[in-house]
This record gives sequence, structure tokens and C-alpha cells, in this order.
Amino acid sequence: MQKAVLKLDLHGEKARKKAMKTVSSLPGVDSISMDMKDQKLTVIGDIDPVDIVAKLRKMCCTEIVTVGPAKEPAKKKEEPKKPDPDVAECFKACKAYHPHITTYYYVRSVEEDPNACVIS
Repeated sequence: MQKAVLKLDLHGEKARKKAMKTVSSLPGVDSISMDMKDQKLTVIGDIDPVDIVAKLRKMCCTEIVTVGPAKEPAKKKEEPKKPDPDVAECFKACKAYHPHITTYYYVRSVEEDPNACVIS
């Protein structure tokens, strides 16, 4: 993954759209962002910045400002979820009321399995 920042000499919205369309059609591009105030195009993906510049120089003056690794956001370690005390109390009360039932069904929430079937 590389992050390339390019300086473009664009004049108008039509040229900006054409540049974005040209870069987005290249294979290996993950994300594109453009700052029209500074006229800088940021491209992130598995692509050679020289290829991008070669395509863009056909329509406008293009320079490479910086090339470097794309910074990935730091992943936080998720702590295992502890069961809610209200749910544990509910199971205890249910077991006290129905001592002959030995099997309880595991109840999952939408947060744990968002693709589960829900019947209303």
C-alpha cells in the first residue's frame, strides 16, 4: 500500500472530474481524494505513482509531491464481553422457577451477529 500526493494544475470543475475519472479507472487504486484549494490529489493503493503521473500529464501539468507508505489506523485490542448482570440474574430466576428445565438457549444480540434472522 502506497500513498502518493500529486500536485495538479487544474482549471475548472470539468478538468477535476476528468482527472478523478482517469485515476479511478487505474487498477490497484483503493481511495482518491482531491483538495482543490491546494490543487493536490492523494491516491492510496497498490500502484506506481509514475503510472498515475503518465496518465494525468496527458490532460494537465502534474508533479509528484510525496510518495510513502499509507498509514493504517492503529487497531485496538477488544476486550471480551462480559455477560450483563441483568441477564445472569434472569437466568437464575428462571432456573429457580423452572428447576426441571436443564437446557437454556443462548440468546444473541444484534451487535454480536448483525446478519441473524429477526422475526417481528
